[in-house]
Amino acid sequence: MREIVTSHHLASWVHLGGAMQTSEKVVVVMPAYNAGRTLRLTYEELPKDTVSLVILVDDGSTDGTLEVARQLGLEIFVHNRNYGYGANQKTCYTEALRAGADIVVMVHPDYQYDPRLVPQIIDPIVRGEADVVFGSRLKSGSALAQGMPWWKYFSNRFLTNLENRTFDLSLSEFHTGYRAFRRQVLETVNLALNSDGFIFDQQIVAQIVSSDFRIAEIAVPTRYFPEASSASFSASAVYGLRILSLLARYRLHRHGVWHSRAFDSLRARYTRLQPAPMAPRVAVDTRRSVPAGGR
Repeated sequence: MREIVTSHHLASWVHLGGAMQTSEKVVVVMPAYNAGRTLRLTYEELPKDTVSLVILVDDGSTDGTLEVARQLGLEIFVHNRNYGYGANQKTCYTEALRAGADIVVMVHPDYQYDPRLVPQIIDPIVRGEADVVFGSRLKSGSALAQGMPWWKYFSNRFLTNLENRTFDLSLSEFHTGYRAFRRQVLETVNLALNSDGFIFDQQIVAQIVSSDFRIAEIAVPTRYFPEASSASFSASAVYGLRILSLLARYRLHRHGVWHSRAFDSLRARYTRLQPAPMAPRVAVDTRRSVPAGGR
């Protein structure tokens, strides 16, 4: 079994009496699209004594997202058009690694996930118990009561069950946008071969599993309100079909029936050749010899 599942209770997380101190550089990335109404609220609740840098990548917003981001003094990167959620994450992770991040946390700027839980979501990584941590909305069992649409809840459960069987895991949710990564994970998986769309979220999970990284999860509350981004029923249906296709391809790859470069670890492609051992030096006496019998 690859994952380590943490068992903290929600009540203990919301109590933030003492912020966790870490020597790791923690970079929060925000993949933004028309998040102007919720960005400030999300940013203000980030624990600044844990987070070293906040990077926002704007994917062609048409509202006031950039204006708010400038007011907050965020590190901002702007796509020249709307490329998609997966493309946004690719830029987020690329720039976070370039900024020297040791741990990268994706926090959606639509305030659907609680920003105050960043110390909790990175804790298994800081303690060396996990390489990736998911913030699960289904772990506490209250997602429906907190506003998750019933069709999204049951489809999430169904797909999660299939993914657990395919990946040999036992997580409560794979479809969360609240995620933390150790730097080495993002350097190892082949992000460039992933989609620019929503299926990116599950492609990177397949790559993480294929590379034998450890996955943990914590429970996070669910927030659904008009300003929070949420895929429509039709978009969710297409997303679900693409996940089924991904799982089929992963199974074929794992059993050696059909090879996919996307599931190959970049680090596994090469090894460091150790230098050849140095030949022992032979001591040479450079003193001039004196012939027997003197001069």
